[in-house]
Amino acid sequence: MTSRLIWAMIAYAVLAALAGYTLGDASFVVGQSRVEMRLAVWIMLGGFALKTLIAWGRYRAEASEDAERERENHLE
Repeated sequence: MTSRLIWAMIAYAVLAALAGYTLGDASFVVGQSRVEMRLAVWIMLGGFALKTLIAWGRYRAEASEDAERERENHLE
């Protein structure tokens, strides 16, 4: 699972770099201010990366609990 996490983070970084390079000065209006599309994409990718890290942490916690239960059952 760790290698999958690393590849996912690399993919997010590559997407962020490509967004920064290709979007340039593209922007849109939100309320009274202009927002760069590049910034919006970076925030979205950061959210995806955070969600991936949270899911990975949950997976590790569940795997640890399963291993602990298995050890307890094996000792009985």
